[in-house]
Amino acid sequence: MTGLDTNILVRYFTRDDPKQWKLVNTFLESNCDSKNSGWISSIVLCEVVWVLSTGYEYSKSQIITLLNQLLLTAELRMEAHDTVRQVIKDYETGNADFSDYLIGRLNQKTGCETTITFDKKVAAHLSFTLLK
Repeated sequence: MTGLDTNILVRYFTRDDPKQWKLVNTFLESNCDSKNSGWISSIVLCEVVWVLSTGYEYSKSQIITLLNQLLLTAELRMEAHDTVRQVIKDYETGNADFSDYLIGRLNQKTGCETTITFDKKVAAHLSFTLLK
């Protein structure tokens, strides 16, 4: 398994630098398959969503489509795969950031009853409690 950094995935998705895209594409095709997959950590996933939404102005629906495709790609493995599937649904229907939903779901998975927050957008989610 080989870990993939944010900039590798961003280059691959956006193709904004043809030379780097070709390097990434060649690497992935040559080194990642269902037996030796590329690894995407939760931190990298959050960074990818942030970069695509803020730096490249991808719409929420474009990001959701991309995330769902990643979940189905046999050559790539994702940290907390099942949790990410839930987080994508939360992100699709909610108003908070992807990373906020991931924090809440991961905390819930590790046994936290709730996650305390000042963020009113995410506080509506069942895994958060607004601190007043």
